[in-house]
Amino acid sequence: MDAEHETLVRVTSDAPWLPPGGRAEVVRRDGPPSPMSMVRLLLRRGDEVFCVPRSGTEKLDLPTRLTAANDLDGSVAVRALAAEVAGLGADLTFVGAVRNVVERPVDDYPWPTPRAHFGVWASPDAPIIDGTWVDLATLTERHWHPLVV
Repeated sequence: MDAEHETLVRVTSDAPWLPPGGRAEVVRRDGPPSPMSMVRLLLRRGDEVFCVPRSGTEKLDLPTRLTAANDLDGSVAVRALAAEVAGLGADLTFVGAVRNVVERPVDDYPWPTPRAHFGVWASPDAPIIDGTWVDLATLTERHWHPLVV
């Protein structure tokens, strides 16, 4: 799906987690945009989502994996993540992405500019790893949250 056919869910102008003037856009799409910087896997059970501790902070979040530079749409990374979390046959549906728009990059900003995407894929499969089912209502500060409510 191209940009003309995406649904803009939320825009955060001057997003505090981005360099000055950076904007975060939450978009629903049929297919993943490029470049994809990070992928997340959404496993849902009613109003709960499956979470694991984030690397570094230990805050609970959706299972996540960084993409390789040559994995432009994140398909390789998300298949590997889904196999690890839900098993080799995991069904995947792209939900949408958070798009960082940074027109003036700064040295300590690690993502591609002017756009970097952080995609969410859903699977109906059950997790095969340890984790925690978390009430979705307690995760409203996550940038991906508007995609799944």
